[in-house]
Amino acid sequence: MTDIHYLLAGLIFASFAVSSVRDTDNPKRWGNAAFWALVAVSFWLGDILGDTANGVLVLALVGLAGVHALGRSAGESTSTQERQTFSERYGNRLFLPALIIPFTAFIGTLLFTYTPLKSSGLIDPKSVTLVLLGVGVVIALILSYVWLRPPPLAAVDEGGRLANAIGWALVLPQMLAALGAVFAAAGIGTTIGALAGEVIPHGSVFLAVLLYGLGMVVFTMIMGNAFAAFPVMVAAIGVPILIHEDGGRAAVIGAVGMLTGYCGTLMTPMAANFNIVPAALLELRNQYGVVKVQVATAIPLLICNILILYFAGFHL
Repeated sequence: MTDIHYLLAGLIFASFAVSSVRDTDNPKRWGNAAFWALVAVSFWLGDILGDTANGVLVLALVGLAGVHALGRSAGESTSTQERQTFSERYGNRLFLPALIIPFTAFIGTLLFTYTPLKSSGLIDPKSVTLVLLGVGVVIALILSYVWLRPPPLAAVDEGGRLANAIGWALVLPQMLAALGAVFAAAGIGTTIGALAGEVIPHGSVFLAVLLYGLGMVVFTMIMGNAFAAFPVMVAAIGVPILIHEDGGRAAVIGAVGMLTGYCGTLMTPMAANFNIVPAALLELRNQYGVVKVQVATAIPLLICNILILYFAGFHL
């Protein structure tokens, strides 16, 4: 079932490429089409191409973005008046299809154990949430077509328009997560762990928690995503020191540690898809305006997460 997700994901990016070619109002449509087509190839054939070919593919994506071959169309699919009329007609019910996706993933994961699907072997128990997330997307798409009756290619065209508005930042989380895996495989976490072991006095749980939390924030700010920082800091401090040496609760160390990293996401322009793209789409005068506003939220959250790591991980 997981392979089907890669197939469908590749199909979505291929549809973005087709939509880009059809967007004759966009002077950079061929650059957009090439970019999304390469992303589709990576999903479809990534395990067949091998490491070298995949590396060349990533460099090609970086090259297209680096020479500014991507761009958004100046045209709009609907007028402001049409969107206003649509909003007044349906109101907040327009959010229902979007809510179906997380609802399906959450409820389905909770009920999976009590359904015949568990014993059928169709779904790997490790991939239940991922599979049901995809199922939720399909259900939401079908419901949208049945309910709103848009043109047949509306999903392709609107999806492509949104993808081109976001641009290369759309695939940034995937690349940063891969970067984190590369860092972990290179032994960066082990090296940091050795240094941390020399700095942290034996039995000083709070200092270890503090370094773990701050490390998650710093690495997240450098690499732009907590997914990239997580494997490094877990290998450095989370598992060897907090769990094995100090006896902390693994679930708390993992879950809250990841949440701590997101405090760094709020404070860095490297998280372009979260902080820079919204500023561009909203046409803010200061491209770092989103980051500046979020700092006041990120710091109190960081303090709370560190306290939760310490008390829930070791004292409750």
